[in-house]
Formats: sequence, structure tokens, C-alpha cells
Amino acid sequence: MEDSPIGLDKWMLATWQVVNCKNGIGSYEVHRAIGITQKSAWFLDHRIRFALTASTANKLSGQVAADETFIGGKARNMHRAKRERVITGTGGKDKTAVMGILERGGKVVTKIVDNTKKKTLQSEIRQHVLAGSALFTDSLRSYERLTEFQHEVVDHAVEYVRGEVHTNGLENFWSLLKRGLSRALR
Repeated sequence: MEDSPIGLDKWMLATWQVVNCKNGIGSYEVHRAIGITQKSAWFLDHRIRFALTASTANKLSGQVAADETFIGGKARNMHRAKRERVITGTGGKDKTAVMGILERGGKVVTKIVDNTKKKTLQSEIRQHVLAGSALFTDSLRSYERLTEFQHEVVDHAVEYVRGEVHTNGLENFWSLLKRGLSRALR
């Protein structure tokens, strides 16, 4: 915003639009809403998005939950011929694996990962979580031996919550994300 020929009032309106639009907002919509050129709106959108992601440089700390999910089309929504061609296995075989790390208090980091193997998931945790933090995960074997954290595991086959140990915040995040994606694709 510093030294920008665009006024602070326009920056604030554009920032409000970017952070409040659940499905994202295009430069044409910003340009129509705040009365600037589309080129300027594109510039604002990119600078605002960069500023929002640049603040994630600090590692998450305190109580942190880590979980993974698979995102992709539901078989029941596909035509029978496509389902037989596309769905070749069960679970997440034909879906995209996504890793999520939630710092209690509202900060979430997500990343598309190649797989849910130990090396992949643990490297993401080590990259984004400060050593010594309380880390809560489910009982997936990929999370074993994270000794640099105060690691607690909740086994969903037995329980979902044990005092402070749970991944419910991240499970809620996945639910909202998937619901938003399914509505956006209608």
C-alpha cells in the first residue's frame, strides 16, 4: 500500500472483498465494485493475496493438530460408465491427498501432498511446526516417532477426544472446505 497511487480506501475495500469471499474473487468483480480499472484490480488482488500468505513464515506453535484428507469427486455423483472407468480402488486411491496443520486459535496451513507416507507428512510437520509444541494427530502410523514435539495421539477407533487431545478443529475445517468445494462445483 505504501507509495501506491491507489487510495487507502480502495485498498481496504479490496482487502475486505478478498478475505470475505469464500470462493475467491476475480479482478473484474473488484474493479466493478470499487470503481478502478481491471488492471489495477488485478494488481491489488495479487498484492493482497501475497501479503496474506507472506504472514505464514512463522512456524505454528502452542497446541497444534495435524491431519490429512483426500479431496476428489464422489462416486455416487458420477455417471455409471465414468465411475467404472475412473474409480479403480477404494478410499483415497483416485483422489488428491491434502495435509493440514491447525494451530489452536485459528491459523491453518494446508498443502497438497504426493502421498500420506511418513517421510512426506513428517517433513511438512517439521517445516511448519515449532519444535517443542504440543502436537495432536490421529493414529495414522505416518505420525509415529515425532520426538521433537510433545506428541499425543487420539485413536478414532476408540475415542475422538481425550481432554485437550483431539483433531476436531481440523476435522471441522475439512468439512467446511469440502462443503464449499461441492457447492462451488454445482
